[in-house]
Amino acid sequence: MPIGNVSERRRQPPDVGISVVILALAPQGAEGNARASHTDQELSDIGETGRLWIPLVKRVKQPFLDDWALPGGGLQCGISLEQAAFSALASTTDMHPRYLEQLYTFGDPDRSSGGLPMVSIVYWALVGEMETKQYPDADNVQWFPVDALPDMAFDHRNIIEYAVWRLRNKIEYSTIAARLVGERFTLAQLRSVHEAVLGHCLDPANFRRRMLASGELEDTGSTVVHGRSRPAAVYRYRASERAAFRFGTASQKEKPLAGISLPDDDASAVSAQGQSRSKA
Repeated sequence: MPIGNVSERRRQPPDVGISVVILALAPQGAEGNARASHTDQELSDIGETGRLWIPLVKRVKQPFLDDWALPGGGLQCGISLEQAAFSALASTTDMHPRYLEQLYTFGDPDRSSGGLPMVSIVYWALVGEMETKQYPDADNVQWFPVDALPDMAFDHRNIIEYAVWRLRNKIEYSTIAARLVGERFTLAQLRSVHEAVLGHCLDPANFRRRMLASGELEDTGSTVVHGRSRPAAVYRYRASERAAFRFGTASQKEKPLAGISLPDDDASAVSAQGQSRSKA
């Protein structure tokens, strides 16, 4: 029997589902498709004019018919949450990333827009260009820059904003950039990843000094030539740095969502985002 009014719906146990955030780099001008043309050289020119992109799925039923949404689906009996996330992503986008990590659980009572209460367990992954290239085109799926999202279902825009916020925190103190640029990279490529994630340009000389002084990088002894530029040294993160950071792990340098107690000096960092994280 249908549940009648809003008060009755609010008293029901919440529906629990899985949503997946995939973040990738694509050169500017890709026009909604992350598979921009590139060469087959060992170190591609990814990120030279890059932006952060995300695949979205157009909804084919109510609520939010024809709006864009994160890939996802319901829980399944007999499999883990992570397996359910992989399954939901494959069935909606035909994407098969090498890994997924749990990002956060969203359960605001108003996020279902008057329907049954909904809880979304959100997973995320960072995908390099070479991995993105392998994904086939899929019906009802389109890539969008995270700074130019379309109208979205539920609170999925807020979920994406939170994922980007987490990534911007992590890129300042961890090796997470390697998930986007690859194991081996030039400093120009690494800087381009930082710029795409942070959303603004960085001074090349200052970035170079900071990264080399950090002690996190080691020179591989190889060089690569981009266009008419001088050969550029190829670096990688030191083994100790790679081992010390796992993509999905939390850090004391990160702060949780608004609504969870924050130190006074960090509250302003999430206040603007937290104010928008109510209704979709």
